[in-house]
Order: sequence, then structure tokens, then C-alpha cells
Amino acid sequence: DLHSFPTRRSSDLNSHSIANEASMTYATNNRQAALYAVITVWIWTGIVSLLERHGQSLQLLQGTPINDATVQQLLIWAGAIVDLALGIGMALFPRQRMFDLALVFMAVMTLVATYLSPALWLHPLGPLLKNIPIAILLWQLRESTS
Repeated sequence: DLHSFPTRRSSDLNSHSIANEASMTYATNNRQAALYAVITVWIWTGIVSLLERHGQSLQLLQGTPINDATVQQLLIWAGAIVDLALGIGMALFPRQRMFDLALVFMAVMTLVATYLSPALWLHPLGPLLKNIPIAILLWQLRESTS
């Protein structure tokens, strides 16, 4: 019987439910945008690190206490593999644990980079400074996943 189905009359809709629905949609879209942004950063960083392993990636290690060419290349490859793994991991498993791993890895790499080359904090393009807003996005993603 058609009359037994609950129906919604236009007078039942109020501005609060419409605003609530719009707010939830906006929050979901923002979460997706943040997720795609951090995935892109990690995957692209991994790819570029490998493409530039004899160029810009290597230049970042010049002037640090790490002088051995083999160790330098191992560090570049290890960092790139972890970046790719985290990016792919967040794409496939956007869960709290994955965001925690990304936060921990980023914090460790930021501390290592600060130790090896503190001048990176003064670089005009802010390669280390950019980690702060990325950490905020990761934290927000982490919290929205609980």
C-alpha cells in the first residue's frame, strides 16, 4: 500500500536539517580534498626523489655529514620507497593507523633533515616549513577517521 510508506512533506523540512546536511557534505568534500592532497604529496615526492636521485635529491645531501655516495643513494631510495608506500597506503587504506604512520615518518624525517641541514628552515621555498600544514591536514584526517 502506497500510503503506508513514510513521506516527507515540504513543511517537514526545516532550515536546521538542510544546513546540517549541507555542512556534512561540505565536511566530507573537505576531507576528500585533504586526503587527495596528502596522497599526491607523498606519491609525487617519492617519484621525484627517484627521478632526481642523481640531481636535486643528491644535492640535498651535499654539505651534510653523509659523504659516502652509496649511503647517499641508499638514503634517497629508502626515503622515496617510504614516501611511495605511505602515499599508496593512504590511498588504499585511509585509516587512522596510516595517518599515524605518515605523521611519525614526517616528524622523524623533519628532525633528521633539521640535524643534517638546518639551513633548509631558511630556504625561500620552505621545504621543511611545508611539513607543518601537512601535519595539520594529517591530524585532521586522523581525527575524522576515528
